[in-house]
Amino acid sequence: MHRALPLLATLACGLPLCAQGSPGSTSPAYTAASIVNSATSTPGALAPNAIGSIYGTNLSFDTAGLPGGTIDTLPDELAGVHVFVGGTTAGLYYVSPQQINFLIPANLRPGTTDCFVTLDGTAGPQVSITVATVGLGLFQFQPGLISAIHANGSAITTSHPAQPGETVLIYGTGWGQTTPPAVNGQASAVPAPLADLKDFKVLVNGAPLPAASVLYAGLVPQWPGLYQVKLQLPKSVTANPEIRIAIGDQSSPAGLKLPVQ
Repeated sequence: MHRALPLLATLACGLPLCAQGSPGSTSPAYTAASIVNSATSTPGALAPNAIGSIYGTNLSFDTAGLPGGTIDTLPDELAGVHVFVGGTTAGLYYVSPQQINFLIPANLRPGTTDCFVTLDGTAGPQVSITVATVGLGLFQFQPGLISAIHANGSAITTSHPAQPGETVLIYGTGWGQTTPPAVNGQASAVPAPLADLKDFKVLVNGAPLPAASVLYAGLVPQWPGLYQVKLQLPKSVTANPEIRIAIGDQSSPAGLKLPVQ
């Protein structure tokens, strides 16, 4: 599943949201509204085992990330930074002075919980965040265009689009519990399909794909918090269709398109 590596490089990118600290303060500064789902950039889409981002100031003295290759267990410290969610240290993907990418603990119960950052032992504000059962998000390689790959592992782009009837793989986070269950900060060694797979749908231009066209939906082995759906596009699909995923009455944001010729 090394093919997901270019996608995860996007977790080190993003535009800082507004976060205020005291004038002259050097302690970490952020707000509850600046703790978001990394795929949707919205605070209302946090869920257990979802990849989140914290935007603010003084979050780190240095920039640090993960080494190349697949991952067994995420570190809970990078460059002196720790993130605590519900009293548990979260696994970290990336830290910089204005952004942290972290993994919400998989065993966290949905509801309101606390979250705070420490930098070399100095704590930022303890804020309350809401964690839902799912927070459905699809990653984007550029605004409005979904991160996906062809079956051969090459990226789907506007210059290398998918074709009608093709089998493609689409990536996201926050899709909920799996079988076997995720373990805090650890990568799954085997494919782990969604526990609520019967309620999972892929919507193409608003119409659900037949269940037989959804070949897999669940965690990507060796990448904590990263989910994938493998699907066959309809042979009659129009160019650049809107793609959404849904579980029950929850769905990923509207308006995201997959490059299809």
